[in-house]
Amino acid sequence: MPDRGTQILRAAARLIARSGVRGLRVEEVAAEAGVSTALIYYHFKNRSGLLRHTLEFINKRAVRYTDAALDTATDPRTRLTEMLLLEFQDTPEVRENSAAWGELRASAVFAPDLGEQLAAATRDWSDDVAHLIRRAQESGLAAPDVEPEPAAERLTALTEALSERWLTGIAPLERVRELLRGAIDRELGSRA
Repeated sequence: MPDRGTQILRAAARLIARSGVRGLRVEEVAAEAGVSTALIYYHFKNRSGLLRHTLEFINKRAVRYTDAALDTATDPRTRLTEMLLLEFQDTPEVRENSAAWGELRASAVFAPDLGEQLAAATRDWSDDVAHLIRRAQESGLAAPDVEPEPAAERLTALTEALSERWLTGIAPLERVRELLRGAIDRELGSRA
């Protein structure tokens, strides 16, 4: 059984994915987690602290499900492709993570501290993608004239946008995967 803090963060992620951030109430999180509001305030101090920790929880969960699957990828280009495609798994955890991330991103417009935390997480993700692009270039699996940082920013932004289309039913899962694979091929160029 997860510890109480993790139990609370799971409940917060579920509620954010389902109902968004702006109307999120600590009392609702407590009811969803089956704990008292006092326990939430004990662990997270206030609503803002709960949101910050929930974002960290969502990020760590995404790293966990992408890293586990990346262990089987053999070359950097395949690792990059798999890392981004793993954002489109039709599992409750991935759907919840993607929906919650989108809700937190939308709410950051009105919460500068949350925006800073989201920007840092996005930079880290983009840096990981840029690193894999550089490794693919070194291995002859990406065109040498590709600029890794801008390509990584475009690919992560596209992944977020495709996630919204998938989650809202605008585009089916296979279509967003196909679009992402095509974008990776365009960004990285032909294999040398």
